Amino acid sequence: MRRTSKKFGGALRLRAAILAAFVGSASSALAEEFVIRDIRVEGVQRTETGTVFSHLPVHVGDRYDPAKGIAAVRSLYETGLFKDIRIEADGDVLVVIVEERPAIAAVELSGMKEFDKDAVKKSLKEVGLTEARVYDRSLLDRAEQELKRQYLTRGLYGVKITTTVTPVERNRVNVSIAIDEGELAKIRVIQFTGNHVFSDSTLREQMELSTPGWFTWYTNHDKYARQKLQADEETLRSYYLARGYLDFNIESTQVTISQDKKDIFITINLVEGDRYTISGVKLAGETLGLDDEFRKMIDVKPGDIYSGERMTAIAKRMTDRLSVLGYAFATANPVPEANKEKREVAFTFLIDPGRRAYVRHVNIIGNTHTRDEVIRREIRQFESSWYDADKVRLSRDRIDRLGFFEKVEVETPAVPATQDQIDVNYTVKEKPNGTIQAGAGYSSTEHLVLSGSYTQQNVFGTGHAIGIQINTSYATRTVVLSHVDPYMTEDGISRTDELYQRFSNLSRLNLATVDIGTKGFSERFGIPLTEFDTVFLGLGVEETDITLSTYSPSRYINYVNEFGTTAAGLIATAGWARDNRDNVIAPTRGNYQRAFLEVGTPYLDLQYYKATYQYQQFQPLTNRFTLAFNGQVGYGGTYNGETFPIFKNFYAGGIGSVRGYQAGTLGPRDTNGNPLGGTKEVNGSIEALAPLPGADRSLRALTFVDGGEVWGSDQSVYLSDLQFSFGVGIAWVSPIGPLKLSLAFPFHRQPGDQIQRFQFQIGTGF
Repeated sequence: MRRTSKKFGGALRLRAAILAAFVGSASSALAEEFVIRDIRVEGVQRTETGTVFSHLPVHVGDRYDPAKGIAAVRSLYETGLFKDIRIEADGDVLVVIVEERPAIAAVELSGMKEFDKDAVKKSLKEVGLTEARVYDRSLLDRAEQELKRQYLTRGLYGVKITTTVTPVERNRVNVSIAIDEGELAKIRVIQFTGNHVFSDSTLREQMELSTPGWFTWYTNHDKYARQKLQADEETLRSYYLARGYLDFNIESTQVTISQDKKDIFITINLVEGDRYTISGVKLAGETLGLDDEFRKMIDVKPGDIYSGERMTAIAKRMTDRLSVLGYAFATANPVPEANKEKREVAFTFLIDPGRRAYVRHVNIIGNTHTRDEVIRREIRQFESSWYDADKVRLSRDRIDRLGFFEKVEVETPAVPATQDQIDVNYTVKEKPNGTIQAGAGYSSTEHLVLSGSYTQQNVFGTGHAIGIQINTSYATRTVVLSHVDPYMTEDGISRTDELYQRFSNLSRLNLATVDIGTKGFSERFGIPLTEFDTVFLGLGVEETDITLSTYSPSRYINYVNEFGTTAAGLIATAGWARDNRDNVIAPTRGNYQRAFLEVGTPYLDLQYYKATYQYQQFQPLTNRFTLAFNGQVGYGGTYNGETFPIFKNFYAGGIGSVRGYQAGTLGPRDTNGNPLGGTKEVNGSIEALAPLPGADRSLRALTFVDGGEVWGSDQSVYLSDLQFSFGVGIAWVSPIGPLKLSLAFPFHRQPGDQIQRFQFQIGTGF
């Protein structure tokens, strides 16, 4: 009762103060009555006189009385422009004397590091706390409290905010907000009560919040935020429900802070309850005749431990099946019937397909550079047709596989005021698709090395790709021009043209006293067979010149004796690729297969064949971890008994093959120990990838095991010859292209192997 009386007394004092202020304002009004001949306004500096007149309830010719004076004072105060108002009479002239509130000359923020200063100033401007606006102390107080609240959500409990208002000339003020952010409060203890089945450490492993550790300086997971704690509570609830604890509950959570506001202590009070088993599962509702299909989707049986995750997965399979048939609003709710005595629970999946929906509009959002048609030709869900969830997902994946966007998201909102229509909205976030690279270097063998390249994957937003690559050094020169038209025809037939010239002076590299120059042109067409399968057909012409000396190795002399110093080839290519990955650069699910055949036709000198098959598989293990497998086999030979062209050999070693060994050094060697390559190859890799803490899939850490080898034409293939390595690395979709770095440790090595533990590569996806 005392506390209530105190509050009541405080309210009375507040009301009395407000009343006194109003009475004071009213007393500023003239008490005499007269007919107004004229009205004069005094004291305005920035405010237009007309603004004052527009808020006066009296006009020339009106009879003035005290009630109208009070109304005039009240009306002018309500504008917020004046801090003092008086009404006087000069004969029969009504004189309105005002004192304007000061205007804000400048707003300065100092000491702010946790937030973007420009963004905060923009927010202050939106509420009226900015230059040239009337200064209002209440606005400044509210801004101060909101800033403090935002700092507290970031765990900066020791923040101190000091506001200073300094008068300057022309009735203006400077507003200064000085911030001392203090030290960040860290989570020191996370503990649980009521848990008997799972230990504190096990439960802490499920949470994003944590106590300080090796990487929390980067992840900020030791920084308390209420939203993160609420998310962790849901994660704990899902963890228990997935393991059969149907009655699990979080009774309360206590968050306390130390007196110095540097340490936070979290206590979560749990009730685990009993573990339940499933006694039966039934179907109910409108199944549309799909009972048999739905029953096959139920992968639990009586006696199994109850799992909330499995029930959710079953329900999703059912709604996904209905959504393919156009039922965009279908539900399949697992309704539990628990028997607490037997600790059993029976489930009935209540299926409601809802109304069948069709698509009103397919909208593309966020493409400022890429043309609409480039995206729309990848979309398989058409407007004015029944909604199909599989086609919506396929369209999203095809847009993502273009490689033009950082992110592709899809939403299917219902059309307002309808019951059977939805829109499909694809939102993309574009990324730079053009890269320019230039470099220079020097080595004892290559001397000065100059290199540069330009690649544009989405020229003028058309989807076309062009590229030019130049590399010149003391020993090697390369020039490659390329162009890709992904939709040469409306049916999606692609065309790739490439013009190239390469020259190598092996004597300057101390490998062999031989010069090799190759120039050529090729054209390849891609013909789509299905949504995932494409056949490639191509033809190219190539000419290779070899210049020997007295000391040239025998393998080059033998080659020249067979083909001459100049060998030309009319090279036909054929291939097949199947790609259902969710992303070309950083996939997390799906597979990629590619079979490729290269044949030197009998019409010119080079008569050979070379076949390769590559298989990649990406399997998500969790929301963060992905398991990736990459394997490739290759075989080359001739069909006329001649020697296989040595410059067409397979090579192994390095990133993309077997990391930890120098690029191209595995397999046969000549008498001087120089790698020869081979006509047969086998290599494979297994990687486990996960985004770095606090990063998305564009920056991932990885561990790997590689294996591979090449064999010469006169050697038999034995898997026991494979050489291996293991290690760790980073895959980064950087602004200059996909980048991979690896630290590898070779094993099952052979004598003479050339080791290179640290390697990196730019421009490949695996």
